[in-house]
Amino acid sequence: MDEYESLSHSKWECKYHVVFIPKCRRRTLYAQLRQHLGEVFRKLAQQKESRIEEGHLLPDHVHMMIAIPSKFAVSQVIGFIKGKSAIHVARVYGENRRNFVGQSFWARGYFVSTVGRDEAVIREYIKNQEREDKRLEQLSLLR
Repeated sequence: MDEYESLSHSKWECKYHVVFIPKCRRRTLYAQLRQHLGEVFRKLAQQKESRIEEGHLLPDHVHMMIAIPSKFAVSQVIGFIKGKSAIHVARVYGENRRNFVGQSFWARGYFVSTVGRDEAVIREYIKNQEREDKRLEQLSLLR
C-alpha cells in the first residue's frame, strides 16, 4: 500500500474506484463478453500508462480500481477506456447482435472516488459486489 510510483520529478499514488454502466443499464455484459472485456480494459489502461489493480464486471455495470499517473486526468483515461472498448465491442460482437453500437454502448457518465488509505476495503467491496447484488435481489423477492 505504501509503494509509490515515480516520474522524473514526482512520486505519486493515485488510485481510483470507478463504476460505469452500459447504455440504459442493459444487462448486456454476458459471460463471454465479460471475460473478453477484462483483457481489453487492461490493454487500454496500459496504453495510458495506467494499471487496473482490481476489477469486476457484472451483467449491468463495471467496477474497477485503477492506478492512473498524476500526469493524466481521470476523465481522460476513463473516457479513453470507455470509448475504445465500445468500438472494440462493436467490431467484435457487432455482427452477432445489433444492440452493440460502438458510440452508444456505454452510458455517458461514470462514478469515481479516490481510494486513499481504504484500498483493502475497496478491493473487498469490488470482489464481493456480485454476491451482494444477488443477496439484495433475493431479499426483494421475499417482499
